[in-house]
Amino acid sequence: MFEISDLKAKKLPELQEIAKGLNVPKFKSLKKLDLVYQILDLQASNPKAVAETVTATTNEKPAPKPRKARAPRPKATETKSTEGDNPKKAPQKREPRSKNDDSKPQEKPQKRDNKPRDNKPQDNKPQDNKSQGNTPQKNQNNRRSNQHNKPHHDKKNSNFDKDLRNRYKEPEFEFDSIIESEGVLDIMQDGYGFLRSSDYNYLSSPDDIYVSQSQIRLFGLKSGDTVLGNIRPPKEGEKYFPLIKVNKINGLDPQVVRDRVAFEHLTPLFPKEKFKLAEKQSTISTRIMDLFSPIGKGQRGMIVSQPKTGKTMLLKDIANAIAANHPEVYQIILLIDERPE
Repeated sequence: MFEISDLKAKKLPELQEIAKGLNVPKFKSLKKLDLVYQILDLQASNPKAVAETVTATTNEKPAPKPRKARAPRPKATETKSTEGDNPKKAPQKREPRSKNDDSKPQEKPQKRDNKPRDNKPQDNKPQDNKSQGNTPQKNQNNRRSNQHNKPHHDKKNSNFDKDLRNRYKEPEFEFDSIIESEGVLDIMQDGYGFLRSSDYNYLSSPDDIYVSQSQIRLFGLKSGDTVLGNIRPPKEGEKYFPLIKVNKINGLDPQVVRDRVAFEHLTPLFPKEKFKLAEKQSTISTRIMDLFSPIGKGQRGMIVSQPKTGKTMLLKDIANAIAANHPEVYQIILLIDERPE
């Protein structure tokens, strides 16, 4: 009976002989493992046929045993017979001869056996070199073909990725320039400035808007200008809201204000139109001023007197007279070192 380990240890031609004895169909086209499983299947179905094949193979195996006999054995018997024929001679002299005689025939078959063995690898060496020479050429050709094919695939993949990116673009959200704010510019000594808000009486506050030095130079801004523009929220490390875009300066377009002349280089305009202070809501003080010291548009004046002589009352009468007779005038009163009452 066959076992799996015994069958796997045998070579393919031995398995084919066993399959031939068992009449396995198409055993020449089958592989080694397939033959093993086919033989085991037949063994399970017909154990008698398998036993007959096993006995046949065992009977055939002892035949090659006499082939193992070697030539030098009968020569040793010849030497023994010569020793028996000539017993008179000393055995000491014959022993080295017998050794030499034994060594000579042992050397000769070794030489005869080694010659064809030496010739075989010599014949196979050029074949191996040819096969070795062909393999690197094939490998080089395969590498070249792979190198030529790789960039095409890479280009196709890159183009495919670009098409996908162009088709499906991620939406870009911009939160800059959403908020619009206005303030009065206050330029610092270092060149940059801030837009002060009226909510904090034009003083430094957390609502101040940062204006860079380049923006001040670009638009020709001066301290006291009212600037309207877009701002963005501060990023990490920033304290103030920076100004991004300037929309209007003093109610005008930035291009118009950019070309304005500096105040230091302006020509003064002297007052030509007179204020009428003695018509509506007039008093004795306003009439006397209209006679002795008239006031005109664009004029600057100063009242100097001792304390508690009626300076504030005179200013009040002048302001009421101008508001009644000239409603188009925009009045600004500055009280220095005075209480808010």
